[in-house]
Amino acid sequence: MIRIGITGHRNLTPDVSGAVADLVKTHLEPYGCEMVGLSCLADGADVVFAEAVVATGAPLEAIVPATGYREALPDEHHPVYDRLLGQAVLVHALPHGESDPRAHMAAGRLLVERCDQLVAVWDGEPARGPGGTADVVAYAQRIGRPVSVLWPEGARR
Repeated sequence: MIRIGITGHRNLTPDVSGAVADLVKTHLEPYGCEMVGLSCLADGADVVFAEAVVATGAPLEAIVPATGYREALPDEHHPVYDRLLGQAVLVHALPHGESDPRAHMAAGRLLVERCDQLVAVWDGEPARGPGGTADVVAYAQRIGRPVSVLWPEGARR
């Protein structure tokens, strides 16, 4: 069973989100339910990936960067986060209190270390803040974890 983790951009437009969902579904299709998906369940790429994993019937593991993580997510995302967190077969809760870049990078490192392959929904640009997608991709590459970059051609954040 392969363990696949996700890192990616948040605040995707509806068009980009739909295109990303298609790319993620196509990427995961060969694995069927013979995979475990790992996600922090943030709005954007994390949820698109988690929804695709759950749709295949594969197990989902959640990584919670901090005790204040849920509250730091957009209010409208809370029901989706709660539903997916409830569907997770395993939850890795990090000991950070504040949902800040340090906690997010720690969650990204744990996710990379626990997966066999990282999917990065990434436009190839530098991170907008510490612990962003580019930083998680760089960490995965540094430790030799395979990274599959998915980004719709011509899309902008």
